[in-house]
Amino acid sequence: MTHDYTRKGGVVHTEIMLPTHAPPSFSDRSTLWNSVELYEKAGNAQLAREIDAALPIELSREEQIRLVREYCSSQFVSRGMCVDYAIHDTGKGNPHCHIMLTMRPLDERGAWAAKSRKEYDLDENGERIRLPSGRYKTHKVDLTGWNDKGNALLWRKAWADISNAYLERAGIPQRIDHRSNAERGIDELPTVHMGVAACQMEKKGIVTEKGELNRNIQKANRLIREIRAQVGKLKEWIADLFKARETAPEQPQQSPGLANLLMKYLSVQREKSRKYSQSWQRQHAADELKTVAAAVNYLYEHGISTLDELDAALSSVSEQADAIRAGMKTAEQRMKELQKLIEYGRNYQTYKPVQDEYRQIRWKGKQEKFAEARRAELTLWNAANRYLHAHLPEGVKTLPISAWEKEYAALKTQRETEYAKLKGTRSDLSELQNIRRCVDIALRADQPEQTQTRTKRHEQER
Repeated sequence: MTHDYTRKGGVVHTEIMLPTHAPPSFSDRSTLWNSVELYEKAGNAQLAREIDAALPIELSREEQIRLVREYCSSQFVSRGMCVDYAIHDTGKGNPHCHIMLTMRPLDERGAWAAKSRKEYDLDENGERIRLPSGRYKTHKVDLTGWNDKGNALLWRKAWADISNAYLERAGIPQRIDHRSNAERGIDELPTVHMGVAACQMEKKGIVTEKGELNRNIQKANRLIREIRAQVGKLKEWIADLFKARETAPEQPQQSPGLANLLMKYLSVQREKSRKYSQSWQRQHAADELKTVAAAVNYLYEHGISTLDELDAALSSVSEQADAIRAGMKTAEQRMKELQKLIEYGRNYQTYKPVQDEYRQIRWKGKQEKFAEARRAELTLWNAANRYLHAHLPEGVKTLPISAWEKEYAALKTQRETEYAKLKGTRSDLSELQNIRRCVDIALRADQPEQTQTRTKRHEQER
């Protein structure tokens, strides 16, 4: 397949980095990758490994280039890989780099060396194990360690560490964390990987299922963060009231009557409002009285009369919100799985005729020509075939795409219902926030009277 990238925009920097024993001619991109391709003889050989990384927008271009250069040098070139990287930035706030790595080591003469070797499997007597075909059983031994799956985590962590060092030197407070939400203790569901096709459709204003699910997940995550922040602030306020009650001199150690406190404040303020001469003062007083009256009604309706009961009510709202979000996350996770099953299932059905036609071609040259012409369709079918084999139970002969679609629609409806419930808990928290404001106002108004009473009592005792 031939691709023409001569008109590609947004490429702001390219560079090739080589280990010391690499031929100097590999500094030319064509020479390097043509050499790689010529050396690989197997039809299924992997020619390169690609790593993509988002660049911190807070860094200057020169800092971004130094960051990528240091990362590639420490993680790849030092281990003998040739690196070809490019930095892309179209000015839309998404600077990123593509890093291409060679898969084979170079020997001391600068020639490509073996990636692995075969070793014989031995039985308990140390003898080679013969197969029915007459050959001996062998296994492959990796000679570089570059294909170890654990490298993915190591390379992600190294990117975060080096990026954070550059951010710190630049005096920028933001930091990168390579860990997942679960590993970081963040109880949020990550969004779905959009993919090129869905991204292009969304850019054109076409709503996709992936985009819609992502927006809903983000919306729910924001709502639960807001709810938890409000719960935290209310809990701190209640804790402060408990502390003030415990440390206040000559106060009975019992929870104050919240409704009584507010009713007392209402009574006093109503009397004062009658004396206001200016209309804006009367209106302000009337609005405040309505707010306090609404708080009193909420307390009576929910059977809350003491600070302890208010604390319990807040805990109940918090637990309810967490339970609702947990149900939503379960639905969202299943929706993500169903999206992939539906997508790959449709691709499997759509491109299976192409795959069947390819298999029916007996002449090798004609088969290769057909594969070249229909490469994209065959690739999509193969990807779908691998995914479905890995995620469906054995024996499934007919893909239940319509059943998946019905389940997805039911989960979508369920999730919308649960989101409405989650918004309801936020309304309860707004009421509790209103009670907090009213109690604070009433306590401040009541404070001078309490101070005056204590002063009179002290004078009588003297």
